[in-house]
Amino acid sequence: MASEVNADALTGKALLKKVKDLEHLSKEEKAKACGYYTVTKNGVERVNMMKFLNALIDAEGIQLDSTQSGNGRGGRSASYRITVQSNGNLLIGSAYTKQMGLKPGDEFEISLGRKHIRLKQITEDGEEIDMDD
Repeated sequence: MASEVNADALTGKALLKKVKDLEHLSKEEKAKACGYYTVTKNGVERVNMMKFLNALIDAEGIQLDSTQSGNGRGGRSASYRITVQSNGNLLIGSAYTKQMGLKPGDEFEISLGRKHIRLKQITEDGEEIDMDD
């Protein structure tokens, strides 16, 4: 199983500059040089072209989705997909918590299914709010 793309993978203007500087290399070599590769547990390096190409699209400011975020600012939009990190954690990003109107300190009860996780928000008085609504 491969680990996450390197934490120091280039993004934004730094990514665009590096790609331009490496114009003589293949796209796979560019992706690897910019940090878009993983190392398997067997020590095999694998280039993650999809993440590299998506980062290039983001860096160029190209809007592929027909819907835009209502805040008028840049940044990531919710993809509704997350990946288990190398330390075993699942990180739910701010795009989701902002969309749901959650605030720091909000509490949830976690219930686990076979292949799903359900969150129920707990109010100040201890009442549960089902997040499916």
